Amino acid sequence: MRLISQDTMSQYSTNFLLLPIPEYPVLDCVPNKIIKLVVLGGSSVGKTALVVRFLTKRFIGDYEANTGALYSRKFTIDGEQISLQVQDTPFVSLEDDTESICCQEQINRSIYWADGFVFVYSITDYESYRVLRPLHQHIRRIHPNANIPLLLMANKGDLLRARQVSSKEGLQLATELGGTYYEVSARENCEGVHEAFQQLCQEVSRMIGSCNGEKRRGLHLVRPKSPNMQDLKRRLKQALSSKGKSATTL
Repeated sequence: MRLISQDTMSQYSTNFLLLPIPEYPVLDCVPNKIIKLVVLGGSSVGKTALVVRFLTKRFIGDYEANTGALYSRKFTIDGEQISLQVQDTPFVSLEDDTESICCQEQINRSIYWADGFVFVYSITDYESYRVLRPLHQHIRRIHPNANIPLLLMANKGDLLRARQVSSKEGLQLATELGGTYYEVSARENCEGVHEAFQQLCQEVSRMIGSCNGEKRRGLHLVRPKSPNMQDLKRRLKQALSSKGKSATTL
């Protein structure tokens, strides 16, 4: 048996500590913090495409109807092990001739459950922009006194010729709501999507850390079983398969 001197062991330890930490390390223990995000917005604004882009770095343009899937991912943020849960949701809309929103009870449960909020609209659809202010008021009624970490994402930034909402309008709304604004393209801008979600996660992480062990809202709620990353992979496979069939038909 070969013995290793104490000096050699110290050298190995020093070298190990200098190794860079991977962006998404595999966790061997239970993360000590859970971050819960809910993604909200109108119809066909690209909510699911943005979630998929963030979690897998892939873009798929066509999806089956959104029924509200819950996805989980483990990673490290600011040197801390995190379990991230992202709740995708069905669309919200304005009621006819009013500034009130119409949404399913499932969305209300997700709003109560979440720590951070992602508002999504399409720069090519002004109505999807209009729904966000009443949506924020709706959340305020559910969380009247809570701090609400908010990310406002203007999606479809690659479709500039079809733009109906200016960057100035998006930035003004984010400032009014107390959120952070990002104009992105789920199709073409993986880095921008990742940066936006990463910043929100950091904000929520700091907020949770400042609670000093106080009871967090929503922890007593029983969450229904929801599809996870395996379901996400299945949906990606189905979308790729359908695209392949369409190409064959053509």
